[in-house]
Amino acid sequence: MACSLRSILSDEVHYAQAFQVYLDNSTEHECMQEFISKDLPNIISGTGQRKSSINVLGIGSGTGKVDIQLLSKLQAQCPGVKVNNHVVDPNSDHLSKYKELVSKSSDLGNINFTWHNRTVEEYQSEMDDKKEQIKYDFIHMIQVLYYVKDVKKTINYFRNCLAPGGNLLIIVASGNSVSDTLWKEHGQFCPKDGTISILTSSDVKTILDEHRVNYEYYLLPSEIDISECYVQGSRDGELLLDFMTHTVDFFKVAPSDRVVAFLDILKQQDRSDEKDGKLFLKNHLEAIVISQ
Repeated sequence: MACSLRSILSDEVHYAQAFQVYLDNSTEHECMQEFISKDLPNIISGTGQRKSSINVLGIGSGTGKVDIQLLSKLQAQCPGVKVNNHVVDPNSDHLSKYKELVSKSSDLGNINFTWHNRTVEEYQSEMDDKKEQIKYDFIHMIQVLYYVKDVKKTINYFRNCLAPGGNLLIIVASGNSVSDTLWKEHGQFCPKDGTISILTSSDVKTILDEHRVNYEYYLLPSEIDISECYVQGSRDGELLLDFMTHTVDFFKVAPSDRVVAFLDILKQQDRSDEKDGKLFLKNHLEAIVISQ
């Protein structure tokens, strides 16, 4: 039956809509903002020293909301230094919104943007075809490793793209969060078409440990308001379910017993909390930093 379910990645407009509903109902960006404000300055403290320009690479940058915050911190750390910012994302709708956000920002004057409407694999292939590889002072891969075909190969590839003193930032679901058991024990709720990798920070750390790579990590507590998922006829609830199961129209096309089972899983006491009449799913993230 899983084969009859269609991956949300097959429809980029639907994905963009579902992703926005997810962001509107989660504290994902808020916990990232706190990390950027509190921890990132120390991580990038050496970036740009004795350089007239630095190279930054955003993999799966989406609509750019988090990217702009990262770039602002880099600018503050490297006053007067030119920033060559490369943006990679396969979703053209997201890139359009990112470009619109840049056009409305007045403090990005020393940043040059290069846009790559590509998947991670397409970008890697594009770079491999060039005679001279770009070395990056800062690379960030935020909530993107779920969508690559070979996680280990991707991490190692971009580690090798770091300039001396550069940093690679990876943010994924925490291995100590609900996501670990939710996806690994109940991944049958997602389409099995190879478009989604079910992984958490524990998997990333295992890969790094295998290659004896040093890293630091930071827990980013987060939650999702999933109340609308239990409201009959709620479009936001349906889109939120679509994003969490990575399925187009999950509520409508999945067998009813599967929908009920998934909703029951979400509201189990160890996975969610009820506050002020609303239900919040625990959805902690983890930031992993690799330094060159």
